Amino acid sequence: MRTLSDSVITFQKVWKKYSKQQVLNNSLREELVYMITGRKCRDDLAEGEFWALNDICMSVVKGQCIGLAGHNGSGKSTILKLISNVTYPTKGEIKVQGRVAPLIELGAGMHPDLTGTENIFMNGTILGLSIRELKKRIGDIVAFSGLDDFINVPVKKYSSGMYLRLAFSIAVHSPADIFLFDEVLAVGDEDFQSRCLKRIEAIRSNNGTIIVVSHDSETLKRICDDIVTLEHGAVARGVRS
Repeated sequence: MRTLSDSVITFQKVWKKYSKQQVLNNSLREELVYMITGRKCRDDLAEGEFWALNDICMSVVKGQCIGLAGHNGSGKSTILKLISNVTYPTKGEIKVQGRVAPLIELGAGMHPDLTGTENIFMNGTILGLSIRELKKRIGDIVAFSGLDDFINVPVKKYSSGMYLRLAFSIAVHSPADIFLFDEVLAVGDEDFQSRCLKRIEAIRSNNGTIIVVSHDSETLKRICDDIVTLEHGAVARGVRS
């Protein structure tokens, strides 16, 4: 039986501030200060700033598959970015135990001028695979993606669906403990989606932890142990610590 002592992801009173401005604003300055010093900054909002997350408290236990649901802008992707250290909390504490494989932005970790094969080696090493391991697994990665005929083509010529298929294939063949999927089932044909679902079940059976964002409530109900529903940056329903 799993208990909170088995938690691999914990959010304690986490707040995240963003700015609508596309310049070096106060919110970005605060994030740089946090990265360098670990010191939190002011709690008030300057003009143009808003709270993307409000007092988030939740725990995810090893081996769980947790779904994140909610309208656009509710904070789902921000939670994934915080878990993967793409960004940092304005207030509160986040603890993550284990290696993370994030698939949260289409094309992230890919170089558009490199071929699919070259990106497998580049992205795979970022996710913790050695060159030796990648040479052993590349056949499985390519086969899973279904991109055999395009694997030596620069990925800048890929469609968004092809990008996603390659990125997902690399991620699920990595030695990660925690997998983050943002709308991974929204792109691709039914055959690839079926392979994704089977791979998610395989990860779960090996005690891997999964956080998946989707607008498809039926899919979340099918694959997840629990679903966290976010509304305006706060947890409305679901897992809490």
